[in-house]
Amino acid sequence: MNTLFDSAPGFDQPLAVLKHCHDRIRKQLATMTKLLDHLPTHGADKEAQQAAQSVLNYFTKAAPLHHEDEEINLLPELQVTAKDDDARLLAALLPKILGQHEDMAAQWQQLEKQLSAIAAASAASLSARAVQDFQVLYSEHMQIEETQIAPMAKRLFSDAQMSALGTAMQARRGIAA
Repeated sequence: MNTLFDSAPGFDQPLAVLKHCHDRIRKQLATMTKLLDHLPTHGADKEAQQAAQSVLNYFTKAAPLHHEDEEINLLPELQVTAKDDDARLLAALLPKILGQHEDMAAQWQQLEKQLSAIAAASAASLSARAVQDFQVLYSEHMQIEETQIAPMAKRLFSDAQMSALGTAMQARRGIAA
């Protein structure tokens, strides 16, 4: 059976859930690019309004939870677990990752205002520069997490640590176990 939505991995696979979030982020970033092309010709028509609302919904609800998964659970647990070269790499990456989260939140404020106006059909402009900057920042961030952080966690975390991470992520979303 073909479904309309990608099926998400279960919280018993927390790193797969985090990767699935990244895939959803990439889709929302692509939607913003499509909006840049759509708006000059069509304005804030129904399609643009729906696209803007979809991006707003993701980045105001799901993305902050994803960042909390990392900041509250994944990264602190890695700090406790990592030793030697892993600990040094993590110490080098951690300020960058946390700084990127702050930069994303700041950049999002500008985009959120523009997308809200499009969703409400009260404006039909979106800053190409703001979209590009947001995409570049998120792309770099996800690349670090997917090539450095997730493989480290996969290699170092025990089954119990993975389970605790998944349970915390599930609880954060208000999903019963």
